[in-house]
Amino acid sequence: MLYICTAMSKNSNIIESQAKEEFKSSKGNCLILYNDNKNTFDHVIECLVNICDHDVIQAEQCAYIANYKGKCDIKKGEYKFLKELKDDLIEKGLIVSIE
Repeated sequence: MLYICTAMSKNSNIIESQAKEEFKSSKGNCLILYNDNKNTFDHVIECLVNICDHDVIQAEQCAYIANYKGKCDIKKGEYKFLKELKDDLIEKGLIVSIE
């Protein structure tokens, strides 16, 4: 019986480490919105709604967080997907990056 527990423990550790690796890779990247003194709240909110598919409340919250904390994670996902959003937001005059 001790052998079974040991084997289960080894399998459990292997499964746990595999799950951690899958979680790390599935997290992807973050699209970060930075505060600036040039864009109005309305413009930022409109961009987040139209480009990032945020609802109005989510867009407002992101705009306020970026304003008061300096930056805000606005979207998570694969780099290729975020790159398109980043380019569109930059075209609208927002300061964003992918981390």
